[in-house]
Order: sequence, then structure tokens, then C-alpha cells
Amino acid sequence: MSTSAERKKELTAAYKSRPTEGGICAIRNTVSGRILVLTAMDPRGQQNRFLFSASTGSCTFLPLQEDWSRCGASAFTFEILETLKKRPEQTDRAYREDLEVLAEAWKERLTAEGALLYNKK
Repeated sequence: MSTSAERKKELTAAYKSRPTEGGICAIRNTVSGRILVLTAMDPRGQQNRFLFSASTGSCTFLPLQEDWSRCGASAFTFEILETLKKRPEQTDRAYREDLEVLAEAWKERLTAEGALLYNKK
């Protein structure tokens, strides 16, 4: 095997073995106060997706499209509400379920604080 192929294999193995840290993210409309709560296996990647959408003026988040068109990208902010590390013995499915439970808790918390959500029940 060539050294570049070996290096590629090493990098792939390192990527796959890195610790997974997902999280709950929020995109907030600063004009209306409405919030979209998202689960993300990679919160930083989700943040980059938001920043790319904002920089190009195109909305890739379907629930936001109408307000995005009306208010503009600058009316929206992104925040990571909470992160959750995947346990080594945890399956991807169980981890996603844990993220969903955490997202529901955040939706309830934000609603109790008076926030209006883009998320459907």
C-alpha cells in the first residue's frame, strides 16, 4: 500500500474514532422572538450551515423560510443550547433518541419561558 493510501486510511480511522458530541441548537428570529430548536449530531457543523445560509442569503431551514424572506438573514441568530457526549457503549440510535429527549426538554423550557417555537408539536 502506498504511503498516501496508508495516510488516508489512518485519517479515516482517526475521524471515525473521535468522540461524538452532539447537541441542541436554536435559531432565533430577533424580530418576532420565535425560535427553531434543532438536534445536531455535530453542532459546529450545524452552526457552519447556518452561517453559510446567512452569508448567501438563502435559507436551508424549511420552517424559517417565510420569515427569512420577510425579515432577512440578519434577523436570525444561532446558538448551541447544550451539548451531549455520546457514551462509548451507546448505539447511534440510542444517542439520537437521547438528543431528541433533550430537545423536547428544551422546547418545554423555552415554551414555559414564553417563547414561540417554529417547531411543530
